[in-house]
Amino acid sequence: MELTVEGRAVFAHTGGQDYSADKPALVFVHGGGNDHTYWGLQTRFFAHHGFSVLVPDLPGHGGSEGPAPESIEGYADWLWAFVDAVGADKVALVGHSMGSLIALACAAAQPERMLALGLAGTSDHMQVHPDLLALSAVDDPQAHELITDWGFGKAAHMGGHQAPGLWLRGGGRALLASGQPGVLGTDMAACNAWEGALDAAAHITCPTLFLLAAADRMTPPRASKGLQAAIAGAEIKILPGAGHMMTIERPNESIDIIYDFLSRTI
Repeated sequence: MELTVEGRAVFAHTGGQDYSADKPALVFVHGGGNDHTYWGLQTRFFAHHGFSVLVPDLPGHGGSEGPAPESIEGYADWLWAFVDAVGADKVALVGHSMGSLIALACAAAQPERMLALGLAGTSDHMQVHPDLLALSAVDDPQAHELITDWGFGKAAHMGGHQAPGLWLRGGGRALLASGQPGVLGTDMAACNAWEGALDAAAHITCPTLFLLAAADRMTPPRASKGLQAAIAGAEIKILPGAGHMMTIERPNESIDIIYDFLSRTI
């Protein structure tokens, strides 16, 4: 799906199904330096199981024109502009890593438009290691090495893909390397600078799911304890053995958890 948002071209994956206002709108939000392919398997499943799915490439990522916003608030403003351009009123938002912060900021800004919220690989304050900040700021390939080393669980370092012969960590490095110059550094800096997560949580009124991973070294389950406590009635699911890139490492399990949550709450 191609459309124009704030005067710039945007690409959004729809899972092979046209957007329909007759189905609940479900927007997946990818993380820093990624694009819509992060949510590829989830997109196709939900598009064929009762939802109008939209997975935009954020500005400056994948097939969408830049520049990338320099703050989480800027991304959140853009995401609501994207939703408006599509013509959706109320939506469910599910974000991963930086995308979880964007989804949280969106839900806090316009809670009346939220059907449900999913936060995968999230944190009360997503601090980025100084070495990663410095390397990503200058597009050093070592940043890709650090992200995929820290971001994937043990099995993914040795292959780990459910399709035989494919390598999750290698695919992650290739995706990060394909990004537009400067975007990864902008994203890492935006995550590190945003301290509004707990304030945003106070405004969340919709059903909320935390999808976390037991072996996540970037945003371990304990890193979102404040958010978990601040959002009344939030559901918490932890995937055993998975790392930060949990929905790639455990696509079937993550689909089951998200589908069960949305089926009960929308």
